Amino acid sequence: MSLQEQNAALILIDFQKGFNEQKYADGNRNNLDAEKKASVILNHWRDKNLPVFHIIHNSTDSNSSFRKGQSGFEIKDEVKPTHGEPVVEKNVHSAFIGTDLKERLEKQKINTVVIIGFTTNHCVSTTARMAGDYGFNTLLISDATASFDRIGMNGEKFSSEIIHQTALANLNNDFAQVIETKKLLELV
Repeated sequence: MSLQEQNAALILIDFQKGFNEQKYADGNRNNLDAEKKASVILNHWRDKNLPVFHIIHNSTDSNSSFRKGQSGFEIKDEVKPTHGEPVVEKNVHSAFIGTDLKERLEKQKINTVVIIGFTTNHCVSTTARMAGDYGFNTLLISDATASFDRIGMNGEKFSSEIIHQTALANLNNDFAQVIETKKLLELV
């Protein structure tokens, strides 16, 4: 059965302009094509008239550029909501905590979710884990997500690609099926 027949929902997580800011730009991001791939997926979803949910982080930190009213809060132009697509605000890493996302999905009888967004090791991972734990058939699209370099507890720098790949490896087959955009489009 195709994803279209399953009424699969696309969940776009934190595609926000704050990730373009200098402090993130200096963080050596992997997968610079994530927005391009996300746009392709989103347009395909729209063409098939499938459900789309935009998730946006509203930071509780008054100094954060991801706080409502700040320029970094805005959704990136490549994936801006249209056609009344819902925007769900979250304050933590998971799109399910403190939001009505689960209820919206259940109300629309959606049991398959496709997750893309920022960052692979934070909000994408946390949301995918919860989606899997809630029983949703969860697909995570590896080339429509991205990570940044991280510093370990001993000061060791871990590259964005290593962070990205290990996050995907931790999710694959336990919480989600990890695939690429090309495969996803074949499944719709």
